[in-house]
Amino acid sequence: MISIVLHQPEIPPNTGNIIRLCSNIGSSLHLIEPLGFALDEKRLRRAGLDYHEFSKLSVHANWEQFLAHCQPKRIVAFSTKGKLSHSDFQFQADDFLLFGAESAGIPEKMLVSDAIHAALRLPMVAVSRSLNLSNSVAVAAYEAWRQLGYPGAMPTPANGGH
Repeated sequence: MISIVLHQPEIPPNTGNIIRLCSNIGSSLHLIEPLGFALDEKRLRRAGLDYHEFSKLSVHANWEQFLAHCQPKRIVAFSTKGKLSHSDFQFQADDFLLFGAESAGIPEKMLVSDAIHAALRLPMVAVSRSLNLSNSVAVAAYEAWRQLGYPGAMPTPANGGH
């Protein structure tokens, strides 16, 4: 299953929402320090609704430690600087989806590094600057999960749940 990577996240409720998302779709979550909050912060716990026990969460001291520890085959970055839409990209089960800090995005030197397989963009209307981090992760993760056939998902009832 895909993995989610947050580079220096700053806002606890966003990361809490992403912890909950990852728990519900079976993804691991990697946080790259420094973080803008403590992992035991109340706002983080409330947004994650105590899904921490179901999540596969790793914290890495920096980008280099993350790369050395995880040795990702493909890192797919999400940035307003990306050229290709997320829905025009073919995801693979072992992809790591990378998202930047809420205030700064992914640093340019990371975006152009050899570690990045592709830089994708979520479509928005022309006057928009960016989407909320937890919304961006949800859109991207669900597209990747959909393309992969929703591995691990509960079966849908034959009558659509009605």
